[in-house]
Amino acid sequence: MTDMGGFRDAVGGWAAGGGGAVARELAAGAGVRAVVLVEGPSDLAALETLAGRLGRALAAEGVCVLSMGGAMNVGRYAELMGPPGLGLRITGLCDEQERPFYDRALDRVGAPGQGVFVCVKDLEEELIRALGVPKVEEIVEAEGDLVPWRTFTRQPAQRGRSPQDRMRRFLGTKKGRKIRYGHLLAESLDPGRVPAPLDALLACL
Repeated sequence: MTDMGGFRDAVGGWAAGGGGAVARELAAGAGVRAVVLVEGPSDLAALETLAGRLGRALAAEGVCVLSMGGAMNVGRYAELMGPPGLGLRITGLCDEQERPFYDRALDRVGAPGQGVFVCVKDLEEELIRALGVPKVEEIVEAEGDLVPWRTFTRQPAQRGRSPQDRMRRFLGTKKGRKIRYGHLLAESLDPGRVPAPLDALLACL
């Protein structure tokens, strides 16, 4: 059985300063051949859900999506996963402003960043744009968040912002909401409307 959860936990402990023996053992046992470095758990949830929606089982394919706890950690994860460490193929998904961190980290370990795919603002914005705000509002209503959403849109700070930007900001206003909606938005996405960076990433894996 592919133990990607155990591998993720072992890598997280290694990145935090622990030993790498368990991660090495689990990588071999799970048949890990590639990792996708993403900033946080909402990106992981969305990407794995979308892959499943498209009939892909990333773990069975030997691909592990790793949430790094922030883009500034990409250097450490690239060192552990790339040629200096496990020697796995590295790909990544990041926001436009984070691309320089990814490029420098991958260049430093000898894993050039052609496999880094870039969202303009963030993954949530890409999904909201692909679905359209009315569809996302339907999901928000189904989840019981319509009243908080409408209250949020009436705040003075939200005046003048586009509906897409307001929705994107709303998803980040409560702990755990981005993770939950990352899964829900990806699950609702029409396979023919996959945002370009996600489509390109999945195609290269």
